[in-house]
Amino acid sequence: MVFATRRTALGTVGALTLALAAWPSLASADTELTLLIDNAPHTIAVSEALVAAFGEKNPDVTIEIETRPGGGEGDNIVKTRLATGQMTDIFWYNSGALLQALAPTRTLVDLADQPYAASLDPAFRAAVSVGDGLFGVPTRPAEAFGIFYNRRIYAELGLQVPRTWDEFMRNNEAIKASGRTAVIQTYRDTWTSQILVLADYYNVQVLEPDWAARYTANGAKFADDPVARKGFDRLAAVHDGGFLNEDFGAAGYEDGLRMLAEGEGAHYPMLTFAIPALTELYPDQMADIGFFSQPGDDAAKNGLTTWLPAAFYIPQSSSHLEEAKRFLAFAASPEGCAVQNAVAAANGPYLVQGCTLPADLPAVVRDVLSYFEAGTTAPALEYLSPVKGPQLEQLTVEVGSGIRPPEDAARLYDQDVARQAQQLGLPGW
Repeated sequence: MVFATRRTALGTVGALTLALAAWPSLASADTELTLLIDNAPHTIAVSEALVAAFGEKNPDVTIEIETRPGGGEGDNIVKTRLATGQMTDIFWYNSGALLQALAPTRTLVDLADQPYAASLDPAFRAAVSVGDGLFGVPTRPAEAFGIFYNRRIYAELGLQVPRTWDEFMRNNEAIKASGRTAVIQTYRDTWTSQILVLADYYNVQVLEPDWAARYTANGAKFADDPVARKGFDRLAAVHDGGFLNEDFGAAGYEDGLRMLAEGEGAHYPMLTFAIPALTELYPDQMADIGFFSQPGDDAAKNGLTTWLPAAFYIPQSSSHLEEAKRFLAFAASPEGCAVQNAVAAANGPYLVQGCTLPADLPAVVRDVLSYFEAGTTAPALEYLSPVKGPQLEQLTVEVGSGIRPPEDAARLYDQDVARQAQQLGLPGW
């Protein structure tokens, strides 16, 4: 594998070029595709493996992988390249509400007629569909929002996994009193500041099952609903309690993983897509890492907010549609899932019929699966509504840093959401 750097009009974009010397059978390839992904280590590892395995079965095709940043910067790169006709033949991007902003019926290839379409999980299908069109295939298993915790710290302090927010805050007090960081936050990577707000959606829908529908129809607001606003309130509470690491504003995602694994901090609110990275970087500490859902007010109603994986998409500008479709079919197959199992730790159930998980799952993955097996899960709001304001991560940094009151941020986010809904042309806005 040769690592190169490509200079584009959008700045420097890393390119991971499959060296033909490494795969002699590819030397006579007829078609070269390009694939744009984000720069998360597990995304790179899985994409490289899928590309290599696909190439072995399709010697007429090579695929060059380019990487982009995550968060808002990467989002802007995707939108700009789509708008200017410079998108790669295949690209990796979110499913759900963020996909809607790409105007998929005008920019992406419809895959509804592909043979594998019926094998995709219904919830995932809904997250990559507009009308009768289906536009993506899953890149990974289902994931979830919640809180990673250090089991060793819990054992030393005699703590139990909390099932209510009050219990969680009492655990934080005990951890703080022991001289450790209770809640790790990593706002240098601004997207990580959203987790406590987004993870709280299960607690909203269990009390107000129709909230997503009312929200989409402009009939529900975060600022006006105390239940919906609690995610913002809880983000403020962990800051105001003095539970955060001192460098929360300068620390990044990888710092958070290290602090959790090495026991510098007890809790890290995060998506379970962190499990492959933790497994790769800290294999000797995996037995110390556990996971629980973000608790609400009632232990009897405890459950998990799930995150559907990102997808591979094909832009309508691709000049190699058939070859690109072949790659997506491979990624959305049991064989593609087996390739993923070999290179990245599983972090939830696969969403393709026939795909299976390895038998030797880490304990932290079994923590996650327990919620799916119990049926106590609900998709995050952005998979139930096409509306997600682009300013959320800036507002959550401010709330989580004590700069802006949660009620003020909720009101501003409602305004941000309104602009987004109007841009999408949703009725009632």
